[in-house]
Amino acid sequence: MDSGLFAFFLPVTLALMMMGLGLELSIKDFMRVGRYPKAIFLALFTQQVILVSIAFLICKAMNLAPLLSVGLMLLAASPGGPTANLFSYIYKGDVALNITLTAINSVICTFTLPFIVNLSILYFLGDNQTIGMPIEKFAQVFLIIFIPVCIGMILRYAAPGISYQLTRPMRLISIFFLFFIFLYALFREKSNLVLYFADAGWATGLFCFTSLFLGYLIPHVTDIPEPQARACTFEIGIHNTAISLTIALSVLSNTTIAIPAGVYTIFMYVFVVFFGFILTRKNNNLMTNSNTTKV
Repeated sequence: MDSGLFAFFLPVTLALMMMGLGLELSIKDFMRVGRYPKAIFLALFTQQVILVSIAFLICKAMNLAPLLSVGLMLLAASPGGPTANLFSYIYKGDVALNITLTAINSVICTFTLPFIVNLSILYFLGDNQTIGMPIEKFAQVFLIIFIPVCIGMILRYAAPGISYQLTRPMRLISIFFLFFIFLYALFREKSNLVLYFADAGWATGLFCFTSLFLGYLIPHVTDIPEPQARACTFEIGIHNTAISLTIALSVLSNTTIAIPAGVYTIFMYVFVVFFGFILTRKNNNLMTNSNTTKV
């Protein structure tokens, strides 16, 4: 596929995915904040502050290459993925809380993501590098993330029947395009794939495990109920790699920056299934002990 055509195709794809997310959101999702203020604050603080700081420390401690460091920071700054809702449903988390977190985080990241990425570019690449994220790039990220979500929400409000019918196809389209974008990133860097996995694999895997571990530990030690703690786990651990890949390949026009998000996609689903299995076993053990005590 022609690079110019793909540069146009990627933002349009992400916009469609964000509109699909908007089809599943309403004003009530934002108003639900009052029901879970503690859980929402902890989840957002963990993702926006703690994980971004940890990603920076990983970049420094493991001496990642500058472009890969920017890619990991871009990944850390990305919001939770819509897939978190599915895993929360499968592993008995609070899906309503997931929807709320996804909605709020998507809006917040519209502003924080360009800021964090720009600082990362300046720090790791220096002032004289050609890669940048000026005002027009900030506006581009805003347009392909925030505006489509709003359009989806408006469509759901104005035509709920149509939006309901579109929800499943939009999810399938999002999964397809995420897989396609991931394969494209791998294809563009196929000659360096083993090298990049060796360079970024440990760092990305550590970041993925840390995201899921802290996503559950912090709510758990602060007495957040189990369903809400699980919702936080998946929301924090499942980053929206589609956003990271699209921004890296289209907005920043650099395939190397996309590598951490591509590698993270592999680790993410493996670790999430592993964490979900542990949580399920924990729940089954608690139920068994409870029944034994009653007997």
